[in-house]
Amino acid sequence: MRFSTTRLFPLGLMLVLALLTFWLDRAVRDEPSHPSQRRHDPDYLVHNFSSTSFNRLGLAETTITAEKMLHYPDDDSTELVSPRVVQERPTQPRFTVRADRGVLAREGDEIFLYDNVYLVREPDAEHPGTRMNTSFLHLIRDRSIVRTDREVTIVEGTRSLSGRGMEYNNDSREFVLNSDVKARFEAERR
Repeated sequence: MRFSTTRLFPLGLMLVLALLTFWLDRAVRDEPSHPSQRRHDPDYLVHNFSSTSFNRLGLAETTITAEKMLHYPDDDSTELVSPRVVQERPTQPRFTVRADRGVLAREGDEIFLYDNVYLVREPDAEHPGTRMNTSFLHLIRDRSIVRTDREVTIVEGTRSLSGRGMEYNNDSREFVLNSDVKARFEAERR
């Protein structure tokens, strides 16, 4: 039996295709194992971002705005540049938080705010307004709770409180400062 090139050509072509398929399969499978090849690039970017959530009656309850919003598909994270969160409920004064940057949890129910965080709760008929400064704040929207483990300064009317670590419930207006608490209470001027 003689081996001619016409008989060996299809066999050689099949061998080359099999080797090429094996090489491509290895190249694709090995890609995630190389950290240098994984990238943290946004899949979309939104300028002048705004998101509003509504209550059961159809009234706007929470509005999140930011100069820029970036979403990263590799870890499903969402970053905000200059975020501002405004919470308005019918029976409560407006509650506003702003920061230099922020991160939304996957569902958007929790917001982590960083750098120059400033919170303002407007006054109502019974209570003076509240202002709060810190470098980090964890906001849980549906429960109206904010937390921090960093230094915080709270000013409410003529009262001033500072400390490390805090939890504030906007619904009940309760502050809990964890440590290094300093307070200054001045008599109200009449």
